[in-house]
Amino acid sequence: MKRFNYLLLLTLLVLTACRGGKPPAVPPTEPAPLTRPDQVATPPLVFKVPVVETLRLPNGIRLYLKEDHELPLVEVTVMIGAGDIGDAAAKVGQGDLFAATLRSGGAGKRAPAEVDELLEQLAADFSVGMDSYATTLSLSLQSADLETGMALLADFLRRPAFAGERLELARRQQLEGVRRQNDEPQAIAARALAKAIYGDHPLGRSPTEATLTAVNRDDLLDFHGRYFHPDNTWLAISGDFDRIRLLTLLLDTLGDWPTVTFVPQPLPAVTAPARPVLLLADRDLPQSVIQFGQLGIDKSAPDLEAVRVMNYILGGGGFNSRLMREVRSNRGLAYSVHSYFQVGRRLPGPFIAQSETKSASTLEVVQLMRQLMAEMRNRPVTAAELQLAQESLVNSFVFAFNNSHEVVTQAQRLDFYGYPADYLSGFRERVMAVTATTVLAAARERLQPEAMTLVVVGRAKDFAAPATTLGLPVEAIVLP
Repeated sequence: MKRFNYLLLLTLLVLTACRGGKPPAVPPTEPAPLTRPDQVATPPLVFKVPVVETLRLPNGIRLYLKEDHELPLVEVTVMIGAGDIGDAAAKVGQGDLFAATLRSGGAGKRAPAEVDELLEQLAADFSVGMDSYATTLSLSLQSADLETGMALLADFLRRPAFAGERLELARRQQLEGVRRQNDEPQAIAARALAKAIYGDHPLGRSPTEATLTAVNRDDLLDFHGRYFHPDNTWLAISGDFDRIRLLTLLLDTLGDWPTVTFVPQPLPAVTAPARPVLLLADRDLPQSVIQFGQLGIDKSAPDLEAVRVMNYILGGGGFNSRLMREVRSNRGLAYSVHSYFQVGRRLPGPFIAQSETKSASTLEVVQLMRQLMAEMRNRPVTAAELQLAQESLVNSFVFAFNNSHEVVTQAQRLDFYGYPADYLSGFRERVMAVTATTVLAAARERLQPEAMTLVVVGRAKDFAAPATTLGLPVEAIVLP
């Protein structure tokens, strides 16, 4: 019977195709074979920013939610509006000690060991970190354990214990890091350059044994009391949850966290360094670390996209950049060379151009990097460079949304730092609106090679000429 039905269907299809006595269709002409990759036609890239639900609890906590039931997991990220930019000069490193001890020092009625045991039983990942402007708590666990996990997270936010023995353990670990801070030449250069760019501003300070030793448990409790409040909290949750049940759970665990009047963390103003210098750490090394740096930009800069495109062409585009092509590919003077603007979220971040080269070619690489930065200021970029930079920046933009939690934390961070509502949706248009003229203007405004501080960590006796021939006052980096 099945064979009969199959034959009947085949007959009907043939009769339908031949109905009306039309001649058989002429086979389409075969397309010409492709001989080059640029002959491949690709549709234009279309990308829509994923939607994230945003709302606020009655006590002011900002929520960012996105359900994703692909895996039985839930990820939670909490941002508190205060960071280590508030560390006092005499207690630099307090922020790192706070984050480490908040994570390890117990919470609520649980001692540190009990917290560790519970997290292990749940197979949950929990971490705490602090940067200049925010304290971030991250929790990942199975969706079946969400109720237990959120209760524990609420304890960390509201009732941390900061156990004294865990503070001392964190201090010993930080002190060991300070004692080993001169082991890596890149770390020496980075500290010296930050100090030169920002001076005694918190962004230019580094912890010492004295400042770490000065921090006590009361300092951690004071920081928590000042800044851990519901209306200073941004909470992002993604994964396998039911929205109504989640909101009920949040009200149960965080809804009675009282709102209080608090003073936001102050931001000390940044001033540019008085003069450029060459900071030299004379170390017995086979190669030199070279870092140029100057005060850069923050997110509100009107030429932000032009700066991004300009830096991609200069040194941010890997093998497509001028620095890499000339210093490494054409002359073989370095394995790696690059530049970047660290766009400040609240205060201006630094511009840094960096390379490593053998000792004898140190001065040659310095002069070449200066020359390439000067060329960015002196003549427009080519149409091919501009197009490649724009397309690369736009195409890489989609990788900011690899998974649901990246989507939801992206929305959280943009809100936290006060980005415009159309920042994501208008990103492509703003980048594609950049022209060679605006790139040239950005380079002239933002790149001043002659005013940059230069840091070199290397063996000075192997340089091709004295460091003074570079035209900058030379100051020795005194290592602790």
